[in-house]
Amino acid sequence: MAGTKDRSPVLDHIRTAWNHQFTNPKDPMTDIRNKHIVVIGAARSGIGASLLLKEKGADVYVTEAGTVTESRKKVLKEHSIAFEDGGHSEKALNADFAVVSPGVPTKAAPVQHYLNAGKKVYSEIEVASWFTEGEIIAITGSNGKTTVTRWLDHLWTTAGVDHTMAGNIGYAFSEKVLTGKPPYILEVSSFQLDHIESFKPKISMILNITPDHLDRYDYKLENYAASKFRISENQNDQDTFIYHYDDELIRSHAEKLSQKDTAPKILSFSSTTEVEEGIFVRDNNIIFKINNTEERLMAVEEVGLPGQHNLNNGLATALAARAAEIKNEAIRESLRSFTGVEHRLEEVRTVDGVKYINDSKATNVNAVWFALDSFNIPVVLILGGRDKGNDYTELIPQIRSKVHTLIAIGESRDRIEEQLGKVAPNFVRVETMGGAVRSAQRVARRGEVVLLSPACASFDMFDSYEHRGIIFKEEVNKL
Repeated sequence: MAGTKDRSPVLDHIRTAWNHQFTNPKDPMTDIRNKHIVVIGAARSGIGASLLLKEKGADVYVTEAGTVTESRKKVLKEHSIAFEDGGHSEKALNADFAVVSPGVPTKAAPVQHYLNAGKKVYSEIEVASWFTEGEIIAITGSNGKTTVTRWLDHLWTTAGVDHTMAGNIGYAFSEKVLTGKPPYILEVSSFQLDHIESFKPKISMILNITPDHLDRYDYKLENYAASKFRISENQNDQDTFIYHYDDELIRSHAEKLSQKDTAPKILSFSSTTEVEEGIFVRDNNIIFKINNTEERLMAVEEVGLPGQHNLNNGLATALAARAAEIKNEAIRESLRSFTGVEHRLEEVRTVDGVKYINDSKATNVNAVWFALDSFNIPVVLILGGRDKGNDYTELIPQIRSKVHTLIAIGESRDRIEEQLGKVAPNFVRVETMGGAVRSAQRVARRGEVVLLSPACASFDMFDSYEHRGIIFKEEVNKL
């Protein structure tokens, strides 16, 4: 593969065997069948990788520090995959290489064991990519990647083009490699990119980079950014890299990427700047500029989702579709008709003239900033959860101008109160989501908004941001 770094012999052997199978399906994949592989983590991605590797003939063992759910135990048993939970035994430390779930930090003991032993550790998306020749469209960013991934799914459906959506959304890539149709439209997190080696999207995209998950990256933005940048490291001149021009950090990466001998085609999007190659806004019109040729796509007001951040998301979506040679008619229709993502600025209901908005997917400060930026009416803000090294003071200007009551929940309540307790006129601490909703109802007035936009992970009180959003909606529907 042109433009890639040197790879390990293990990976080269697996690829050779797999590619040979395309020409001679009866030839067994001897190299993968000779490998003992440990999968670290038994969440969705770990289970997906285990099933794929087992299907390809590997000897797979799953190890989980916590508890494997009964439903997942059943799946592993049905496929005769050995596993353990409640800790990592000696058996989990003696594989040829390891596959790590994105929820498992690189600093975790079993991951460090393999790395210190000079053995490879691969991510689930890396493993899945070994077993498909199909094109990959990969989207990453601190905010908006779920929206853009779903928007691309909607656009490809609107265009009537076969595809499969997976990754850090809905289904693990591994689950869909055997049954899905390419191209694979993947939402990709920094955690999934930490342990790639040959993962190579046909189209890659970085939407933005703002502080997030810094607890996993030694509280250094540059480490987090470096992980995001890996999405393009194996791309060559047959591929396309798309980025947000207004993000200086990503623009610097794009400039360095363009210096490669086999650099991918580089396109950018911006709602505020006319870019040299890509998509931008001029006089309230969306303009493609490709190969020095300009073409009007549509008016900005025709984009279905409101807000400046969603305009950028729509531009990114349109540009990826154009790079994939989707017709403009389908792009326009998709930008008009896409209705958004559950748990992302989702209107739940209006009670006594007060709108209740579920933005549970806002798991970092920047996402909350964009959420608040979407409103020009008074807001009651529900904030908090498991802190990830957040600097909540970045929200001070928005809170001062829009929020009259700040309600803090979860483990981060003390930190939020320390940084924001005196910024809004009213500050309330609560123990439960039900308490937060009822407290908000008491202070919100007709024409105002109650916004759940936590800026934090959900795992102190809930199973996931989806679970948190569902509970919020349940409590709102009790009012």
